[in-house]
Amino acid sequence: AGNCKQEMLQKKKNAVLVDGVILNGPIMDSKAGEEFVEEACKIIMEEVIQKAGDVTEKVCEWQAPETLKQILDLEMRDTGESHQQLLQLCRDVIKYSVKTSHPRFFNQLYAGIDYYSLVARFITEALNPSVYTYEVSPVFLLVEEAVIKKMVEFIGWEEGDGIFNPGGSVSNMYAMNLARYKFCPDIKEKGLSGLPRLVLFTSEECHYSMKKASSFLGIGTENVYFIKTDSRGKMIPEELEQQVQRARREGSAPFLVCATAGTTVLGAFDPLDKIADICEKHGLWLHVDASWGGSALVSRKHCRLLHGIHRADSVAWNPHKMLLAGIQCCALLVKDNSGLLKKCYSAKAAYLFQQDKFYDVSYDTGDKSIQCSRRPDAFKFWLMWKALGTTGLEERVNRALALARY
Repeated sequence: AGNCKQEMLQKKKNAVLVDGVILNGPIMDSKAGEEFVEEACKIIMEEVIQKAGDVTEKVCEWQAPETLKQILDLEMRDTGESHQQLLQLCRDVIKYSVKTSHPRFFNQLYAGIDYYSLVARFITEALNPSVYTYEVSPVFLLVEEAVIKKMVEFIGWEEGDGIFNPGGSVSNMYAMNLARYKFCPDIKEKGLSGLPRLVLFTSEECHYSMKKASSFLGIGTENVYFIKTDSRGKMIPEELEQQVQRARREGSAPFLVCATAGTTVLGAFDPLDKIADICEKHGLWLHVDASWGGSALVSRKHCRLLHGIHRADSVAWNPHKMLLAGIQCCALLVKDNSGLLKKCYSAKAAYLFQQDKFYDVSYDTGDKSIQCSRRPDAFKFWLMWKALGTTGLEERVNRALALARY
């Protein structure tokens, strides 16, 4: 006791005080923190991972919202709670959440667990990186570059560019903005004033993000022409041609066609080759929203569904859907490799993207993004791909389509 008292007095004597705050004291009890992490990981292992494939477990322990509020005790208080209370809260969160890896969790677009992707997420959560410059995120920038290069190969482009985004909806918005920038580069500095009425075309079965993106970017939902689809949900090319001609007659400026490879409701793949012919004829940017169906590209048997995708200017592809990479894992791939992404989105923040660094600054890719802080989402796909190989990914796609056939 005497030694402890002496130690405390010594600490007080050496304390660095600023505004009444001791700066050289511990922020938290690291030993207790490590023990909490260890106990929480045991709960995750037992209650989530080990029970993932157990069909006798419930998909969800359903409770009405008001009841669940009481069970979870969501109130934040002035004083912190004990680790035992927090661990019980962790158990309750798992208990009352939807188990997306359960054999009977049937979502339209994602389900299941991939152990390699999960470990990758554990690593990135623990390291807490932000992917904008090489100096702060060296491994993950190189990983993203390698993954994008491989995805570009599967699309069929000789070269390309790309970036991982927080969702396919954001990738579609990126593509729409990129197409508009290509059509009228002055918009970046001068804004919307003085522009003609820009219009874009997509199918009746497209993802709702096209409407959201047109609204967000100031294009307006009335300037999205929804093209009729056939009985299978595929865009009808002849209808597209007619609508492009109609827009020109009205004095509008068509700039973009968004085709869909795997529609949300019917799983339809638009006829990309015929749509590409029309885009080529009228000088329109072709974006393919392959968020759902893009993964069929890794299957030699089913890649024919995306025949003609190599003629697209941009592609949205979400490995977190059919390939089981953890949410979120979404890439926008761009055929143009001349730095169009960076020209469109860069703000040249001097404090971050200095040009006189001690390495090749072309690896500082953050200026291609509308984000500053950005998660290393490519890593979970990369580790999974390394573990399974392309043949393993191909088997997943083939199995998914075989199950649908069955």
